[in-house]
Amino acid sequence: MQWEFIVALVVAVPIILVPVAFLWYLNIGGIYAAVQGARKRRAAREEDIRAVAEEHPADEELVGTRR
Repeated sequence: MQWEFIVALVVAVPIILVPVAFLWYLNIGGIYAAVQGARKRRAAREEDIRAVAEEHPADEELVGTRR
């Protein structure tokens, strides 16, 4: 290979790879944010279910009733 070709590769490869790496970073960051948001929503939903269950225990409502 001639030295001009090697210099062109050394210059062109980073110009091509930097935007690709930046897009990967954005995609992975978006996926991470979506997973974290889903975990927070799930935890909040489970906490709400526990709070409602503590306010209205099912055993007390059924005492003395027939089905």
